[in-house]
Amino acid sequence: MPVEFSGWAAYSDKSKHLKPGQEPKKSHGYTMYHGTLKTNAPAIISSGFRPSFGGTLGPGVYCSRDINKAMGYPACALNDRVVLKLRVRVGKVKKIDRQNMNLMTSWHQNGYDTAWLPASVLGLEEDCVFDPKRLTVIGIAHCTDTSAKSSLESLIKQKSQSQEPKGKELKLCKGCGMQTQDKHTMEKCWSCKASICPFMKNHVCRKKGK
Repeated sequence: MPVEFSGWAAYSDKSKHLKPGQEPKKSHGYTMYHGTLKTNAPAIISSGFRPSFGGTLGPGVYCSRDINKAMGYPACALNDRVVLKLRVRVGKVKKIDRQNMNLMTSWHQNGYDTAWLPASVLGLEEDCVFDPKRLTVIGIAHCTDTSAKSSLESLIKQKSQSQEPKGKELKLCKGCGMQTQDKHTMEKCWSCKASICPFMKNHVCRKKGK
């Protein structure tokens, strides 16, 4: 049975843009930061993260929505440190607070993808993501070496382009304005009969003539 459309407005979930102190939600993506040595950054961008074998929250990749946390790692000269800006798909999240200390390093074995340590526990919030494939480097948040920063940003751009789908050329949908490989099927609004795209964020029915 075909879907019938009338006037609507899409709902945007603002919780995806949480501040460091707010609890992350299951399956959302967040901007986070990771501090590393300048010499390690190219390999991370090109080949992905290597999870640590241990730490406060056990094995995984450590990052934070608070850039101040990432700015403290690793222990090295400021000019040797780079802070990577990440997009992280957190999956199933376990909050580790004083009531859940028994899961401090065993959260993954209990079915969680990410552990979240609130700022109230150790001062600055911290996250540990078990699967490195959940993290994507999207920018350079801090690098005092202008030349190195430019080189790393170029590497990020190359990596992003290499991951774009090959084959079909992206086309602009006249209905919703999105770029798409497959042409969107236009539908008619059952109320005003206007031709609309199901992927449009909103549609306001035209007023019928007198």
